[in-house]
Amino acid sequence: MNDDLTQYVNWFRHSSPYINAHRGKTFVLMLGGEALADNNFANIIHDIALLNSLGVKLVLIHGSRQQIEEKLSQQQVKTRLHHHLRVTDSETLKYVIEAAATQRIEIEAKLSMGLANSPMHGAQIRVCGGNFVTARPVGIFEGIDLCNTGEVRRIDKQAIRQQLDHNNIVLLSHLGYSPTGEIFNLSVEDVATQTAIALKADKLILFGSEKGVMDSKDSLRSELLADTAERLVKQYKAKLTSPERSTELSRNLAAAAKACKNGVPRSHLLSYKQDGALVSELFSRNGTGTMVIEQSYEQVRSATIEDVGGVLELIQPMEQAGVLVRRSRERLEAEIHHFTVVDLDGAIIGCAALYPFPEEHAGELACVAIAPEYRGGDRGDKLLQALEESARKQQLFKLFVLTTRTAHWFIERGFSELNVTELPTQKQTLYNYQRNSKAFAKAL
Repeated sequence: MNDDLTQYVNWFRHSSPYINAHRGKTFVLMLGGEALADNNFANIIHDIALLNSLGVKLVLIHGSRQQIEEKLSQQQVKTRLHHHLRVTDSETLKYVIEAAATQRIEIEAKLSMGLANSPMHGAQIRVCGGNFVTARPVGIFEGIDLCNTGEVRRIDKQAIRQQLDHNNIVLLSHLGYSPTGEIFNLSVEDVATQTAIALKADKLILFGSEKGVMDSKDSLRSELLADTAERLVKQYKAKLTSPERSTELSRNLAAAAKACKNGVPRSHLLSYKQDGALVSELFSRNGTGTMVIEQSYEQVRSATIEDVGGVLELIQPMEQAGVLVRRSRERLEAEIHHFTVVDLDGAIIGCAALYPFPEEHAGELACVAIAPEYRGGDRGDKLLQALEESARKQQLFKLFVLTTRTAHWFIERGFSELNVTELPTQKQTLYNYQRNSKAFAKAL
């Protein structure tokens, strides 16, 4: 098997837990007009078809800001923005409706493709829509009458659910309707957020030109808490020179935070320019965008027998490198109750064990391991803290560790070197002089 095929098979195998986890779940996807106009949009359609074939229930919400601007420019109609809301008078509304309708038809056409030898072959996707969004006028905002610019009043979640239960993709635009028959131009972010909240969706996925939120070192932040996201939105807005506009990133981030604050477990910010961003974000451990959550989905917990496979996969490379003592699966199964793990969305990315010596009121810290791609954070410290708390509950007054490679890490955390003869008697009899490990201890 060549390297490319091996890599593909390994990726496919590792994606199976995510395939199982996403089946039957409801995802709301927001695609602005800029995303629809991008060259990569055809690939996004292919990935949407893939999600549909895997049993994910999908609601697509599309915008048409760019297309509206183009139509207004062609007709030489002046447009006016107020706090990034378009003042939609009767003449502007005509072009807003035209742009939204055109985009809807183009999306439906792409989702209807079924050419042989293409990703859409045999998909047979059914797309539906309707008057699922009830709207009301924004009215006069800071002295400016926004006319037919509106906001979401209600989402007909029951009608949408009925369509999703029939495996149909629900396609909504940024237009909403009032009980009196009026048409309102809505913010696509508002429609996407309110739809996700109303449906109690499992995910809200927002496509933008950027791949997510970057830190001060220009590195992607893969995860943000909703509170942090809200603070960043305020910072972004404070930097704007014009009060009339907000950035695409700040709007998407605000939508993600609002959704999470109102019951949507996870929101994702992805780039519509990046081929495969949607699949990579949903079916790999690391993803390619920024995920916004109400609470961290990474947890430090006691290990169970179901974690044996994950722990083995984590520690085997370190055993082969001589960093850790080899453990058989049978031994690990027998000792798993001594282990604490770092669980990242069902994947074990860190572990450590605490073996008590109650007569000496001491505990051995062993098998400390963090997956290479997750080092550099504070996961090791969280593991150590959890084991120290466990030791105190067992009335152990001292922790000790034997190590050949990581002495400095333990020294930096308050451990001091001690002689092997100072170890508990039982441990001294099991000491491996060939490994020649150094011993360190820390009083609790």
